[in-house]
Amino acid sequence: MRVRCVGAIVHDAEGRLLLIRRGHPPGEGMWSLPGGRAEAGESDADAVVREVAEETGLRVVPGPLVGSVDRAGPGGVTYDIRDYRATVDGGVLRAGDDARDARWVDAEELAALPTTAGLIETLAAWDSLPRPARA
Repeated sequence: MRVRCVGAIVHDAEGRLLLIRRGHPPGEGMWSLPGGRAEAGESDADAVVREVAEETGLRVVPGPLVGSVDRAGPGGVTYDIRDYRATVDGGVLRAGDDARDARWVDAEELAALPTTAGLIETLAAWDSLPRPARA
């Protein structure tokens, strides 16, 4: 069974990347992009807006599709994850819903975090890694 999911690739003005620490399986305790399952009848764009707001408290404007990945889930489920570029349009950053934490990270911080499988390699392939910290 395939489950349609979305994710958001959001950078701030300093080039940092928005990440959440997952509060539930799969990937509980790991850092990843904000996102989740799209609801029945919901467009990908609407799902991106809803998921980011639920997990981070931020309002975003979804942009273009950056790429998609398939991830194995429990019980033979395959998560079909479509990641979209997005820009912040308001809100206050705070962890919510199934996120334990939410934060902006630069390249060095990202490298030091326990991340979901394949996240850093996929972001690198999509030219979507955060910038290094400014000295």
